[in-house]
Amino acid sequence: MTRPVDMHHQLSSLDPQAPHYATDFVNALLAGAQAARASDVHLQPAREGLDVRWRLDGVLQPIGTFSRGEAADVVSRLKVLAHLLTYHTDRPQEGRIRSAPGEVEMRISTFPTLHGERAVVRLFASQRHYEQLEELGFPAEVETTIRALLGETSGALVVSGPAGSGKTTTAYACLRQLVRTSHGGRSVMSLEDPIEVAVEGVAQAQVNVPAGLNLATGLRSLLRQDPEVILVGEIRDREAAETVFQAALTGHLVVTTFHAGSAASAISRLSDMGIEPYLLRSGLLGILNQRLVRRLCTCARPVEREEERLGLTVSAARQALGCAQCQMTGYRGRLVLTELLVPDQSELGRAILSRAEASQLERLAVQHGMTPVRQCALAAVEAGLTSPEELRRALGWRNDS
Repeated sequence: MTRPVDMHHQLSSLDPQAPHYATDFVNALLAGAQAARASDVHLQPAREGLDVRWRLDGVLQPIGTFSRGEAADVVSRLKVLAHLLTYHTDRPQEGRIRSAPGEVEMRISTFPTLHGERAVVRLFASQRHYEQLEELGFPAEVETTIRALLGETSGALVVSGPAGSGKTTTAYACLRQLVRTSHGGRSVMSLEDPIEVAVEGVAQAQVNVPAGLNLATGLRSLLRQDPEVILVGEIRDREAAETVFQAALTGHLVVTTFHAGSAASAISRLSDMGIEPYLLRSGLLGILNQRLVRRLCTCARPVEREEERLGLTVSAARQALGCAQCQMTGYRGRLVLTELLVPDQSELGRAILSRAEASQLERLAVQHGMTPVRQCALAAVEAGLTSPEELRRALGWRNDS
């Protein structure tokens, strides 16, 4: 595994005056990011030079600041790899680095800033990892319920959570599960913004706003293509949400993602967007809410003082320490925390129809068997899988259990 200090040394050893400096810099950085299992690489021009960081297990780690004179060349090299227009430096651009099957998919985003173009590279998990539902680490009862919901012929399965919680990875795993179990017997299509990973057996389309293809209009046209299963990349507005739930009520199985802090608040947010309660009650199969937290390395030590539990009601906990294996971070990899709300109970359904508050919806869901994310988090801390500090970082300090 490549450490940030090793990456800094390797990049610093390159000669900025060499004719292939930008190419060598980008090749070394992307190879190091893949070896380190980084999810994102940030290249930000600053007054002092080009600031480079990468995100590992959800947390940004500094690599170093490098020669400002060649910063534009490095970003231009990334744009060439992503087939972007190098002479457009005053507007955002997005593209992807095409890769061979089985290699890591990369998406490039550029953005003009005060000191020059900023670039972010998103590295998606290798096609050999996190591909199927069984590889995501869901609790057995949650995975079983998801598989059952994906066996339905109509309705909407919504994957919710904040940014960086793995919603897209879960949605793609659901899509692959549908393709695998249907053996080509179901028409599966998607409308995404953008397409992040190519999935075999799925007719994938990408939003193109300048051409008049937004999520809502694209989805209405897609419905005339005789699909049985539809992946909608993300619900972002009322028009798209209404079209999703209308599709779910007219014989289509829809998988989509939505930004929300909890399963219950996702229902409230959709209601606040103007979605009629009857659409939510009748069209919703379930809402899977998830968060990602870092997994403690084997070097972790037991918590000895009460204050180290940070106010959490747990009987035992472990704390990050740091070793060579985890690059002195104390963590290696991540685990998913989930809650799955299935509104098939009559009392919960009536609460949705009456536009009940999120707190009431959550209380009813818990009464009918839903395990909330925070309870999963506390169990993970007690089991020594993650630390109180990581739980506080990921979930905050409000609504303590």
